[in-house]
Amino acid sequence: MSEPVEQPPVAPRLGDPAGARKTVSIRLATLADAEAIRTIYNVEVENHTSTFDLVARSVEEQRSWLTERSGAFAAVVATMANRDGEERVVGFASLSPYKERAAYRPTVENSVYVSRDHGGLGIGRTMMEHLIELARDSGFHSMIARIEASSEASRALHVACGFELVGVEKEVGRKFNRWLSTAVMQKML
Repeated sequence: MSEPVEQPPVAPRLGDPAGARKTVSIRLATLADAEAIRTIYNVEVENHTSTFDLVARSVEEQRSWLTERSGAFAAVVATMANRDGEERVVGFASLSPYKERAAYRPTVENSVYVSRDHGGLGIGRTMMEHLIELARDSGFHSMIARIEASSEASRALHVACGFELVGVEKEVGRKFNRWLSTAVMQKML
């Protein structure tokens, strides 16, 4: 599964030059992607509620996180060529153990993050579809997403990929001086 997966061109955002089309590629993440992933993630940590993390990651912490993402618990990146033709990481997604106890092993949890500069281009959905296939190929039975409950875009992405809402954990986190709830969504594989 380490071969890059070329996806069809994604629609340009409003404001892009007329006729501009960009192609997104999905591949397994490597340690060389640590800084790009960290940059995308830390924007969310420091400015948004898409993650309940409160402290930005260092490059070393991001490398450690990537090292833990191998085999069935993979991390992937979405890349797009910039104007100079250089590939740039514009998003990342991962599979993680759902819970520590052995009976939960057939279930996996997913995470998907797209650079704020590249939202609305279908990159999140492309990565989700790739993650779902990775999870199926690895023999998982179900996939869980834990989403900050007011995130309509993330919930819509998961619904579009076949997830359904199975519950809401009310006021389980606190960030930016407000209580946050978690929508739990599930897809049977």
